[in-house]
Amino acid sequence: MGAFHRLNLLHFTLSLVVIAVNGHNITAILEGFPDYSVYNSFLTQTKLADEINTRETITCLVLNNGAMSALTSKHPLSVVKNILSLHVLLDYYDPQKLHKISDGTTLTTTLYQTTGNAPGNLGFVNITDLQGGKVGFGSAIPGSKLDSSYTKSVKQIPYNISILEISAPIIAPGILTAPAPSSSGVNITGLLEKAGCKTFASLLTSSGVLKTYESALDKGLTVFAPSDEAFKAEGVPDLGKLTNAEQVSLLEYHASPDYKPKGTLKTTKDPISTLATNGAGKYDLTVTTAGDSVTLHTGVGPSRVAEAVFDSPPVAIFTVDNVLLPSELFGKSPSPAPAPEPVSSPSPTPSLSPSPSPMSEAPSPLAASPPAPPTGTPVGSPADSPAGSSENSTSDNAAGHVSAPLLGTIIFTVFATVVSSVILS
Repeated sequence: MGAFHRLNLLHFTLSLVVIAVNGHNITAILEGFPDYSVYNSFLTQTKLADEINTRETITCLVLNNGAMSALTSKHPLSVVKNILSLHVLLDYYDPQKLHKISDGTTLTTTLYQTTGNAPGNLGFVNITDLQGGKVGFGSAIPGSKLDSSYTKSVKQIPYNISILEISAPIIAPGILTAPAPSSSGVNITGLLEKAGCKTFASLLTSSGVLKTYESALDKGLTVFAPSDEAFKAEGVPDLGKLTNAEQVSLLEYHASPDYKPKGTLKTTKDPISTLATNGAGKYDLTVTTAGDSVTLHTGVGPSRVAEAVFDSPPVAIFTVDNVLLPSELFGKSPSPAPAPEPVSSPSPTPSLSPSPSPMSEAPSPLAASPPAPPTGTPVGSPADSPAGSSENSTSDNAAGHVSAPLLGTIIFTVFATVVSSVILS
């Protein structure tokens, strides 16, 4: 009987390991609610699901299939993404917290605010506790109406993710008229030159690779553009000495034939194929993350993804700190240098930057510190809500809002103890 209980404890510990490693998965959660299948589908199409899954504390305001169909039939995917971003709150709100808002109204930050395309209060949502138990939602732009209201709770995992249904889309003034060029109308070189990547833009044009980029626009394209300073950095080889075919491969290596916004890059585990990927060479990139920072690895050296120049499905353009040098072309050090010690550095080449790059010494993503938990007791926290008040709170709430390092330590200790007990018994 003792062994049976130990095995049960082992099973529970393994379950906690899965929760700790995987976190929440918005699309998996919503698969159990067919009324939101259209909403769920567009989270995948716009890649917003990846961004949501990287957030530690979040609230999704979902729309049923009828409301979503009316929305998506009128607007292109890029505009739909903007609107849905406004429905993702960067805070935890459950039904209890909605009715305990200080002064009855609050402005809360949304995912749209993080895009850099939301001037003023465009990226905020107004939540107001109305008379009669109703809660209204609307744009935080002054003069906006509360055109949407809380309908019901869908799912909560305190204080990690909350999913609430609202009656109608929140439409902020200007969000529907925000520039949303079609992919075929994207001026790649114009965007690159404006972002300080004139050298890269010039190379794309002179080599003819720009046409390859443009032909991929409609199906999906992500560009990693080195800044002008990156081409001047120590260790960057003389591109004039490359053959035409090698130069083409190098430039194609700086783009992926898929739409990968930053949230998707942060959740990417497998190598990323590039336009240069073919049967003769892999020409792929690997990704590591540390907090909100994303680093690309070529096998020769790392490069941090700096800023988003353009992000409108199905096209994303980022600047990167260093020229991406594929190991297929630059497997050996481009300049004489002592061979690095095998233990301290798996790469056979020195840093490409004139001074040691902070990213080259970046800690493993597992060592990154998670966002600090709230210092005070927020409205709607355990102090304000009775135990079990969330209608969907079950055993999946056990991992609630425990910090990842602490949870990992607890899990490892319990797991090691249980395994030892089972083996000894």
